[in-house]
Amino acid sequence: MDVYARRGDSFWYYSQLFKIPLQLIIDSNWDVNPQAYSVGQRIRIPGYITTNYQIQSGDTLWSIGRRRNIPVDSLFLVNPTLNPNRLQIGQIILVPQRVTWRVVNSRQNYEYNIMLNDLQSLATIYPFIQSSSIGNTVLGRSIPEVLVGNGTKRVHYNGAFHANEWITTPVTMTFLNDYLLSLTNQTPIRGLNTFPLYQQTSLSIVPMVNPDGVNLVINGPTEAEPFARRVIEWNNGSLDFSGWKANFNGVDLNDQFPANWEAERERNPKTPGPRDYGGEAPLTEPEAIAMAELTRKRDFARVLAFHTQGEVIYWGYENLEPPEAEVLVNEFSRVSGYTPVQTLESYAGYKDWFIQDWRRPGFTVELGTGINPLPLSQFDEIYEETLGIFLAGLYM
Repeated sequence: MDVYARRGDSFWYYSQLFKIPLQLIIDSNWDVNPQAYSVGQRIRIPGYITTNYQIQSGDTLWSIGRRRNIPVDSLFLVNPTLNPNRLQIGQIILVPQRVTWRVVNSRQNYEYNIMLNDLQSLATIYPFIQSSSIGNTVLGRSIPEVLVGNGTKRVHYNGAFHANEWITTPVTMTFLNDYLLSLTNQTPIRGLNTFPLYQQTSLSIVPMVNPDGVNLVINGPTEAEPFARRVIEWNNGSLDFSGWKANFNGVDLNDQFPANWEAERERNPKTPGPRDYGGEAPLTEPEAIAMAELTRKRDFARVLAFHTQGEVIYWGYENLEPPEAEVLVNEFSRVSGYTPVQTLESYAGYKDWFIQDWRRPGFTVELGTGINPLPLSQFDEIYEETLGIFLAGLYM
């Protein structure tokens, strides 16, 4: 929500008026000098939207504010030219409204454009978050990353490395939405105050690593897509892509990382297909390259890659993980009920490469049980199990 600065206003005053932590207002106005902004300058207030209100007979700003449970001065801030003594019946004014509901609707086939629209809505309501592209997919789709907080502990979450595991995207997006709601409304999640987490951590989220694959699983190939005939051939001529894990080049993105890649290739398919083909060399695919470049750039303290299914947490690689990884995974297990598994005869995954190259904690979290893609009927149960892991990844 935008307000327009007046002489004598301050970020601290807006913080008190709208009951929003001062730091969130500062971070929402990264391009504004808090000590030297001009009268009439636009200031962003996070956690609010404005709605239209039509003046009724007998209305005053005081009565409108009382009914809506908002300070009268907030009405002046969003209506800078309003004359309170000349309200006209039928006149339309803006009224601030605190956002207390989720923007993200997770109970739908959560394809790429739905995610983009939700990210845009969240960025509008919560302008203290940053969103940018880390690269493009085979078909040219942008892969967004969201950053929340500017603390020294750098944490990363990602979803939908595998196309038919796309439910991990709405799970991750719902957590992002709930975290932002908690910050602006100053309401705890499971008894945990989240503003200290915001101050202490920089959270990076890539909700959908494999947008082309996700849309292929949900919608099937379209004539407008290049190489559509090719992926149908790789899918044994079937238009049912429910078993498809790969990107649009038929490469399994979680077999693309230089961590015993040769050993993984040796036992896996040697040609493109729905799953397990790791390409002709590590880091050939644009989505995997983007994730690798992001990880080098951000220098994460820990990474969590969300997959499905099995209700297990893989946390080791070649005994290169640090001791704190076991402490973390035990907490993840406690809050979710998932089973920790240290070693797995599988290589070339994102978390394997992260542990190998950084010697820091990396985790692959397998959500839910059943056959991929998991049905949306499991969403609520999966989210409740995973919520504790999302939080523990920040507070531990």
